Amino acid sequence: MDSGAVFEVWAPLAHDVRVVVDGTTHDMRRADGRSGWWTCDVVKVAGQRYGFSLNDGSSWHGPFPDPRSRRQPDGIHGLSEVVDSAFEWTDDHWTNYELQGQVIYELHVGTFTPSGTFEGIIEKLDYLVELGVTTIELMPVQPFGGTRNWGYDGVEWFAVQESYGGPEGLKKLVDAAHHKGVGVFLDVVFNHFGPDGNYNGLFGPYTTAGTTGWGDVVNLSGAASDEVRAYVLDAVRQWLDEFHIDGLRLDAVHSYDDRAAYSIMEEINLVADAIEVKNGPNPIIIAESDLNDPRIIADYSRGGYGLDAQWLDDVHHALHSVVSGETMAYYEDFGTIEILADTLRHGYRFRHDWSNYRGRTHGRALNLAEIAPWKLITYTTTHDQVGNRAAGDRPSMNLTPAQHALKAAVIFFSPFTPMIFMGEESYAQTPFPFFVSHDDENLNKLTREGRAHEFARYGWNMSTVPDPADPATFESAKIDWNFDDAAVDMYETYKVLLTLRRQLGLARDDLRELHVDHGTTPEPRDGYPGSWLTMGYDEVILAANFSNEPVTAPVGGELLYSYTNPEVGATETKLDPWGFAIIRR
Repeated sequence: MDSGAVFEVWAPLAHDVRVVVDGTTHDMRRADGRSGWWTCDVVKVAGQRYGFSLNDGSSWHGPFPDPRSRRQPDGIHGLSEVVDSAFEWTDDHWTNYELQGQVIYELHVGTFTPSGTFEGIIEKLDYLVELGVTTIELMPVQPFGGTRNWGYDGVEWFAVQESYGGPEGLKKLVDAAHHKGVGVFLDVVFNHFGPDGNYNGLFGPYTTAGTTGWGDVVNLSGAASDEVRAYVLDAVRQWLDEFHIDGLRLDAVHSYDDRAAYSIMEEINLVADAIEVKNGPNPIIIAESDLNDPRIIADYSRGGYGLDAQWLDDVHHALHSVVSGETMAYYEDFGTIEILADTLRHGYRFRHDWSNYRGRTHGRALNLAEIAPWKLITYTTTHDQVGNRAAGDRPSMNLTPAQHALKAAVIFFSPFTPMIFMGEESYAQTPFPFFVSHDDENLNKLTREGRAHEFARYGWNMSTVPDPADPATFESAKIDWNFDDAAVDMYETYKVLLTLRRQLGLARDDLRELHVDHGTTPEPRDGYPGSWLTMGYDEVILAANFSNEPVTAPVGGELLYSYTNPEVGATETKLDPWGFAIIRR
């Protein structure tokens, strides 16, 4: 709670510090026993606007927003506001939350609904519940330049984007979601600060030498890093405790410069453990990582960091490349039915194997006897896999309905935890391109050039790349809620698949129990072999056709569901092109 405390700030780089409160300047003094901290006797009162002026030894600069600002009502360059954290929560019934069995729905607040607000999401909760969603995952909501941004350019890690509804709006969403039986995850970025409005470097060494590709490396291991780590951990504590957030997705942990004996990921998880003891629900900590490193989700007792789950791009890449035929960039390590089957069996595609894309050996095998498959989050697409394409085109814009439904069937039938990216359930024909609205026009120019350079490396047609700073690019990303017949049909398909997932108890504990087989037709037609894959258990199995030709898979039984019209016999199933069948054996 801000209100009632005194103003203080960590500013070890400053020679002197003043706090400006509602237009009145007050001197600050060094805090006893707290290296780099400055304090004063002025008491915070909710609603006050304030900022800190810094003296660099020769002159004064500022006032600047508080690095620990809880609210930025006038944007990232404006003064901070003292907030009262009190909120009338009504979710006392929400006492237990586990990842196993969840269905996650990733969404971007600004484009999910016409209003682009937390309130707009509340109005769509019934839609999501009917679909079968149990948890929503919000792309980052920390303040950024302007009103249009993916969210990964956040600069005040304790605040909430004002145009979305601010901190009060986020709490209302979480409270409303819990009343609908829906959990809320929050995507948080601790690997870099956004380029617009990042004043933290004037206060202290929040970053260090090097770049992540998106910004300077956060100082997690260098001199004065204890306070930077505390900055991260206090933000984690705020979201999980005060805001009742059910879980955090840690963005790109592979870009952390963390050489400490205790990983910051382990420390984040320990904060979550403490919140569980205090409040009851079990906060979920998820890593986005391309390291294929089992330590991230391995138990403390096994030398791991103890995180609950990680995003698993390997399954996405294997599935996408087989269905789409794309093999450029990181897809060059995928593209065959054999690799898809192998990845489904083992979780990781790379288990100390050679990667052509990386030009080196990569990864380490999961211990499948100890790590449950639901700790791996899989998907047909994500914000990254759509937005990091030149035109931001979704798979649903390039695939037939049958191909789209097939991908969903594979993800939902697997024992991994499934995640849906907003709009895929309605076969959305709107893109999700990258967009920004930096207050500094030079930053918009640099972003535009940087995206163009990145796409040129992968051979994309540059004429298809929309201007990230053009408001029309942002508007194009908004979900079209005027569903046509194709949208309604796909929504119903997703509902059935998710219902079957729940009824068949597919969120299972042991990946070694999953039987995966594959094969090709002996006589290719039109020069291409027909490829089939089966995945399942003794009592139920998914048969899938990954080709343009009908194929016969060597499994049979009772047909439970299909998007197309398979012929299911006692011992074999004839599948339509890109068709699948869920079969009880």
